[in-house]
Amino acid sequence: SDFYPDYKAHRPPAPEDLVPQFPLVRDATKAFGIPSIEMEGWEADDILATYACMARDAGGKVTIVSMDKDLMQLVEPDGSSRLLDTIPRPVQPPVRWIGPEQVFEKFGVTPDKVVDVQALCGDAVDNVPGVPGIGIKTAAELINTYGDVETLLARASEIKQNKRRENIIEHAESARLSRRLVTLSREVPVELGLDALAREPLDAKKLIPFLKAMEFTTFTKRIATVLDAVRDAGEPAAEFAAEKAKGVGFDVKIMRQIIKIRKMDQDDLDEQEALLETYLHAIGMRPEPAARKRAAR
Repeated sequence: SDFYPDYKAHRPPAPEDLVPQFPLVRDATKAFGIPSIEMEGWEADDILATYACMARDAGGKVTIVSMDKDLMQLVEPDGSSRLLDTIPRPVQPPVRWIGPEQVFEKFGVTPDKVVDVQALCGDAVDNVPGVPGIGIKTAAELINTYGDVETLLARASEIKQNKRRENIIEHAESARLSRRLVTLSREVPVELGLDALAREPLDAKKLIPFLKAMEFTTFTKRIATVLDAVRDAGEPAAEFAAEKAKGVGFDVKIMRQIIKIRKMDQDDLDEQEALLETYLHAIGMRPEPAARKRAAR
């Protein structure tokens, strides 16, 4: 941040084996016909927030596939904007919607007050200072009582707990700075309009050479079947193959997951496939699963 150079200063650099994969991710989005947007001087969350609000204001329903707490401020009470958490967690459904109720469980306030709570409790990971001695629970209690950070600061003398009152008065500017840091911009000067963000139809001439270069043999066969294309048509894209030859690192976790999948019986595989279909339906890339339609009847 230009007005607070220490923002996110504590974050370590990206792992060395991850860096070479960034261009591959960009190439993958192009191969799948999905726009890839990067803007100098803006964080991805700000760009995402801008497009989410544009889509909401245009009458659309927004699904943000993330569990990032900083994005919970974008959740709308009418359901027009929600988060979708797809990260596996013990004793949790495989796909979880994050709406106002889930935001309240996390922060103790409604989504429009999330930035006020974050302003008080701060964030050690992103180096957001907040107010010393104020955690999420206390911050939520204060915001639910006073409404917002500015009203709280104006009426700080009313707070009964001496230490809490003193900290809030002493660190008032820190709270204001923190609120500014955690508030996502909804006004990024994006160049592409909403219409330009629509996923293009899959093009076998673009996608299959990329998949072959990545050596996704089984996936290439499945895509070729879906697109009614010849799997062996076209050589692996040379630019992708050259990039891959540099090495993109070895992920032990991914390998363990592959081994786990190979050991699954057919029922487990069917369950995993059903979960994938549910997820793809949730983000608009699949029709509603037939099993769910039958259950609804």
